[in-house]
Amino acid sequence: MANRFGDATARRQGRMTLNPIHHLDPIGSLMILLVGFGWAKPVPINPLNFNQYRSGLRWVSFAGPMSNLVFAFFALLLYSILLNAALLDPAGLFNLFMVQLIMINIFIAIFNLIPIPPLDGSKILMSFLSDANLGLYRQIERYSILISLGVIGLEPGGLANLFMGQLIMINIYIAIFNLIPIPPLDGSKILMSFLSDANLVLYRQIERYAPLILIALIIIRIPGLNQSILGMIVFPLANGILTFYNLIIGMLMGF
Repeated sequence: MANRFGDATARRQGRMTLNPIHHLDPIGSLMILLVGFGWAKPVPINPLNFNQYRSGLRWVSFAGPMSNLVFAFFALLLYSILLNAALLDPAGLFNLFMVQLIMINIFIAIFNLIPIPPLDGSKILMSFLSDANLGLYRQIERYSILISLGVIGLEPGGLANLFMGQLIMINIYIAIFNLIPIPPLDGSKILMSFLSDANLVLYRQIERYAPLILIALIIIRIPGLNQSILGMIVFPLANGILTFYNLIIGMLMGF
């Protein structure tokens, strides 16, 4: 869409393709398998390149939420076909995955259409504003996070409370995951800094097998526990760190 309005940034970076490999973020993809939440690389755009700034900003911003809704529709269509053909176990893991996939995409589409910066809805609104109102709107961008929290609400069980909890845990998961000494994760580079030259050469020889090792850690499950080897490593450490954080914060706040 951006290319149609004169911005070739994504095309120059090889991102104008339906091949999902070009859009995968390595850590974000692994986090989906690990904790059920992840992300892809954002598609780069430069609105200053649009030959029609307002129209380009409006339709490019609308394309994101619309793609989520289209994806949710086809996922629902596939889900319905598999369910009606009795090819899907209603109590199975894949069934849960499909339902979550559909709902998450619908939720993201609706959430992104809220006209609060930096969400896509804010850019769609900006494309309709006069120059005077656009300047006023830009002045409130600095308060957008506070406005978002006010709109969502921080009550227990509320959406913002859930978001904050997920944000904390995801950052802990990413930190622990990145410390695993398997290339290309940061832990491998830390380990390499301690190895002797001979062991370093040996370690570099196994780098080619690193993706297979990571996949094995994610896929292979411990019998009787229904948890992957990676989950057995990450989850206990994450819970320990969270317990430690709560203890420190409790001491600081006098709980």
